[in-house]
Amino acid sequence: MKKYFNVIVIFSVLACQQKSSKLEDLYDFPKSLKEVSGIISIQDSDLLACVEDSGNKNEIYLLNPKGKVERTIEIKGVDNNDWEDITKDTDGNLYIGDFGNNDNDRKDLAIYKVEKVDLLNSKVEPSSIIKFSYPEQKDFPPKKKELLYDVEGFLSFKDNFYLFTKNRSSNFDGTAYVYKVSNHSGNQKAEKVGEFITGSNYRNYAITSVAISPNQQKIAILTHSKIIVFENFKGDDFLSGKRTEIDLQHSSQKESICFIDNETVYIADEKVKHVGGKLYQFKMQNLSQN
Repeated sequence: MKKYFNVIVIFSVLACQQKSSKLEDLYDFPKSLKEVSGIISIQDSDLLACVEDSGNKNEIYLLNPKGKVERTIEIKGVDNNDWEDITKDTDGNLYIGDFGNNDNDRKDLAIYKVEKVDLLNSKVEPSSIIKFSYPEQKDFPPKKKELLYDVEGFLSFKDNFYLFTKNRSSNFDGTAYVYKVSNHSGNQKAEKVGEFITGSNYRNYAITSVAISPNQQKIAILTHSKIIVFENFKGDDFLSGKRTEIDLQHSSQKESICFIDNETVYIADEKVKHVGGKLYQFKMQNLSQN
């Protein structure tokens, strides 16, 4: 990905708006899973893997197509400080993002690798632990107007992870950073490789999850009410692609997105009071023609 720290992608110029009401309700999550923060499809299977965020167990839950927990996998030797997303590589290995950082004060950010072959076990240890920090962050926490180091969404592309930050600043303006972290064990400094503007309203434009299509030609960025899609990019320069903003016409505490095929995504939201706690399906058709 090209380094373009001073380049801001302005969606009002580059994006085309596609309104839709085709968000399909698939099922309610089990009552035991109230704070699903990450979902990913299991390769060569009809199962869906999900995790919950801070305050919950260090476990992966495998759900069948009816939304029932088929199997639970305990991730030994690590804590669930704030698991905010889960992704996979092209070989089907899973990665848990323990990088939730609401207060921007954490110094123990990590990504845990779970081998595909270990998904048949009830207890596993991560085969790799990737620890990282943000070189640009000098204060823990920064000033309230500079809370730019929370992450709730990431994706795996080739031999790297790409993390998209969630802006929690008091003067929210939609600024989001893209950081690259190498898929190798040990401590490393994340590399800032991009910056763009999501939108001006926190409720509609704070990033809660990110996913990449199976053919790796499209990325989807989730907020509570929208999907921002980048496609037709070159290499890993995701922000250089055509941007399309999809209004889901449905507002809830959406926390996770994953591709099922190149045109279909699953979306999960947390249950807040009596709202949410569901898995939805959305089909993106012919975005490049809009």
